[in-house]
Amino acid sequence: MENLKTLARSKGLWNLFLTLETDPKSEYGAGLTTLQYSLFAEIMGRSPWSAEVFNCSAPDTGNMEVLFKLGTPQQKEKWLYPLLNGEIRSCYAMTEPEVASSDALNIQSSITPTTGGYILSGRKWWTSGAQDTRCKLCVFMGKIPTTTTESRHQKHTVILVALDSPGIEILRPLTVFGFDDAPHGHSEVDFKNVFVPAENIILGEGKGFEISQVRLGPGRIHHAMRLIGLAERSLELLIARSSTRVAFGKRLIEQGSVLQDIAKSRCEIDQARLLTLKAARMIDLYGSKGARKEIAMIKVVAPKVASKVVDRAIQVHGGKGVSQDTPLAQFWAHARSLKLADGPDEVHLITISRQEISQLKAKL
Repeated sequence: MENLKTLARSKGLWNLFLTLETDPKSEYGAGLTTLQYSLFAEIMGRSPWSAEVFNCSAPDTGNMEVLFKLGTPQQKEKWLYPLLNGEIRSCYAMTEPEVASSDALNIQSSITPTTGGYILSGRKWWTSGAQDTRCKLCVFMGKIPTTTTESRHQKHTVILVALDSPGIEILRPLTVFGFDDAPHGHSEVDFKNVFVPAENIILGEGKGFEISQVRLGPGRIHHAMRLIGLAERSLELLIARSSTRVAFGKRLIEQGSVLQDIAKSRCEIDQARLLTLKAARMIDLYGSKGARKEIAMIKVVAPKVASKVVDRAIQVHGGKGVSQDTPLAQFWAHARSLKLADGPDEVHLITISRQEISQLKAKL
């Protein structure tokens, strides 16, 4: 992996995710538009681990974007630049086991002001990357108990935490449909009276919800971009397998049902790709906020399409399709989990419908 990173960097294929929308001067990114990056991300999506080669892995990408846009000079020097250089990795601690974290306003972990800083307490899970030995930074979201504001959207705060801080205990790794995704992994983490200096707070108290929206918007479309590549590779595997296997006197690729699966997959993949490209173009034109509806749409569509195509490929492979002999089982687990990650489908569907209603009312 490190050798591949060195090679990618030598060819200028580094921090491709840092598009002109975030880094207009191309100081650290490759100077791509979001639309251009989507084509690179599709290629990365063909292999589950390849995004790291180009320093384009989640959750680092989202954390770097937050630090790039909102971090102080001191925060950038300590955390952002090592991340941009691929020297360290990071994790994002938001989701909690005791509340419905699909609504970020439910987050209950506490960030309590104290002399010189804050005390963090709470239990998080699905903190992806926390068990990676290269992970040095945790971006933590919690609630300040003494906050008196009436606005539900100003009760949460985001703060940077060194992962080796006293009081942080990684309780266990979590599997995704049996896959441990090592060495990256997904962890349940306990924070017990963890002291963090005041200068580690991002943007200010009560800005947590605002920051989460800055972070999650681009991340959602990045997942969709990569899923297109995953679906394309799955279709290729489906065709290759059906071309060599014979059942009931003829090759599977000559069976009517398999031909239909191939045709349906091509239609669905191309539809999803076009929607992804539209969302990417909208980001370039109007920013993530202006493309909110399109991002939500592709976040619903891409996992559904990828899951369908992978499932068809598994069916054609038979027993081999659910084994470790092909990447299809892991592809299916990844695509299915993305119907939950970065907000479940139901939340995005509400966003889409509200935007649609609002736009229609504006025309009347």
